[in-house]
Amino acid sequence: MTSKELEKVLELLRSYPSWKGIQEQRALEGELVFPVAEDVHCEPVDAGGVPAEWISAPKAAEEWVLYYLHGGGYAMGSISTHREMISRLARAAGVRALAIDYRLAPENPFPAAVEDSLAAYRWLLSSGVDPSKVIIGGDSAGGGLTVTTMVALRDAGEPLPAAGVCISPWVDMEGIGKSMTTKAEVDPVVTKDVVVEMAKLYLGKADPRAPLAAPIYAELRGLPPLLIQVGTSEVLLDDSVRLAERARSAGVHVTLETWDDMFHVWHSYAAMLPEGQQAIERVGEFIRKLIG
Repeated sequence: MTSKELEKVLELLRSYPSWKGIQEQRALEGELVFPVAEDVHCEPVDAGGVPAEWISAPKAAEEWVLYYLHGGGYAMGSISTHREMISRLARAAGVRALAIDYRLAPENPFPAAVEDSLAAYRWLLSSGVDPSKVIIGGDSAGGGLTVTTMVALRDAGEPLPAAGVCISPWVDMEGIGKSMTTKAEVDPVVTKDVVVEMAKLYLGKADPRAPLAAPIYAELRGLPPLLIQVGTSEVLLDDSVRLAERARSAGVHVTLETWDDMFHVWHSYAAMLPEGQQAIERVGEFIRKLIG
């Protein structure tokens, strides 16, 4: 049963202006940014040439790190827009988080985001963090980038993290999942037109089925365990379902959670939506089991 707060959040989402282009959306994205709790510590850092920030709550396990990649269609979003949600994830898991500001499209098209994610991850390991105590996580585009980062690391023969967490991941640049149509009337956040437009901005001249751009086409064998969370009111629902199916067929241990009536990255509204905090706590449980 959904909470009474859900309808209030849905009304807020429906009141947002429709898509008018990337510059207009960037101008609007900071309008609803929740403040971080007073006991959260944030420390900017240069992560191998990539702007980054340590985010942690009290009693965080110093040796464990949630390496976080924000969403925003590869063309929007930042540490600033995601800091509050990341702080909640870090607190729920009892770990430190390292968030990065990878380069955005269209100014920096694919594979810039992948390059920056790899660079910051390598910096993290070079600083002395054990890869077996790192969890890579991300939402939306950052969820897709979570997968492509691990695929690229595996292909390069480099150490993989302990696990990956994908929140409403975007893994198909063409938007061909059935839910693009079947969920179009109930999704208050994303439309197929916007997905296709964002994909064009990100890809530039790249193949929309390039595995490191669209990890639904990547070979996933050998990846660490994955937690995938997605709402049933998302046009991107089938991105998660198909990703889980492909990962399982490749021998990857996958936990797929579909949350009834939830919209794209509902976690970001945890300050006013109980289901958002509940999903964050589930991520925390997943990570705490790894910690033991």
